[in-house]
Amino acid sequence: MRSSLLALTTAAFVTVLTEALPAGVLPGMSAGLGVGESAAGQAVTIYALGTALTAIPLSAATAAWPRKRLLLAGVGGFAVANTVTALSADYPLTMVARFVAGVAAGVVWALLAGYARRLAPPENQGRAIAIVMAGIPLALSLGIPAGTFLGGLLGWRSAFGVMSAIAVVLLAWIAAAVPDQPGQAGGRVPVLRTLTVPGVAPVLAVTLVFVLAHTVLYTYVAAFLGHAGMGDAVDVVLLVFGVASMAGIWVVGARIDRALRVLTVLSTILVAVAATLLAVFAGSPALVYAAVALWGLGWGGVPTLLQTAAGNAGGEAADNAQAMLVTLWNAAMAAGGVLGGVLLDAAGPASFPWTLLVLLLPVLAVVLGARRSGFPKTS
Repeated sequence: MRSSLLALTTAAFVTVLTEALPAGVLPGMSAGLGVGESAAGQAVTIYALGTALTAIPLSAATAAWPRKRLLLAGVGGFAVANTVTALSADYPLTMVARFVAGVAAGVVWALLAGYARRLAPPENQGRAIAIVMAGIPLALSLGIPAGTFLGGLLGWRSAFGVMSAIAVVLLAWIAAAVPDQPGQAGGRVPVLRTLTVPGVAPVLAVTLVFVLAHTVLYTYVAAFLGHAGMGDAVDVVLLVFGVASMAGIWVVGARIDRALRVLTVLSTILVAVAATLLAVFAGSPALVYAAVALWGLGWGGVPTLLQTAAGNAGGEAADNAQAMLVTLWNAAMAAGGVLGGVLLDAAGPASFPWTLLVLLLPVLAVVLGARRSGFPKTS
């Protein structure tokens, strides 16, 4: 089982790294495609758009497919899209490739949590999801810096070429080590029916608002740190966040199967405390680092907590619930970028932590209120 779970972890790693890599090689990518950096930066936006637009319909259309075949198709999509990106000198073609990569991401994200649950005994299903979701902070804290370094050393095309090679190796790994799982016996479950399953709506609501809140600050963390007089410490701050996120995943992985509700409440409170410290004590570097560590510790396990909660609540419609979660997650990321930009122009960077704090209040209220289903007291 360990090799199978690590293959799924690598799939999560590839998904996040493919999404975020353009941010690390943006100047070179801009020059190579002959467009401005703002245009090149849309490579991230169109990826998220591909995921948000297709995750639900593709999940429904492929509900009866064997899971392994679908996973291989998703990872194969990354291999093709990253290869085209590495070779293309045409901006529209590159954007098409990035959209295809986003579609592949929607397929893979909708599969990962459910696949991990099926590979583990009931008492360890949450821990299995935590292992797979560790690919997210690994990509952000290690993969992006490594890709940026490689892009600076050998060129941005080489970075995407390496991503293609990793995807090809992962295809072989999945084919050899990951056991197949059946699709839904009855085929597709209507999306609207999934929304009526007790507990699904609260989990999705928490996902939408929590991710929106986090993204507002995370996307513009460099601007906030510049406002706080720490503009030259962005890389160190993000490293602290990444290490703390890994610790958060470890804690969640050890306890999630017995304390999902408590951990979700604690994660929300930790991020809220971090936002308060950043809002009030932005002038103190030591407290900023402490706040970022709390933020990472609280946020690190959130993907695992929400994917587990969605799977538990969804029951037979778990794959649909996961696809809806993926769609809302990406929509919240896009909205967070827009909202953060509006706030930056209208109120300045100091407004980011206050916005995060205000948005977390309804998150905490919904989690506490969903005691019967969604985030039940027995979990």
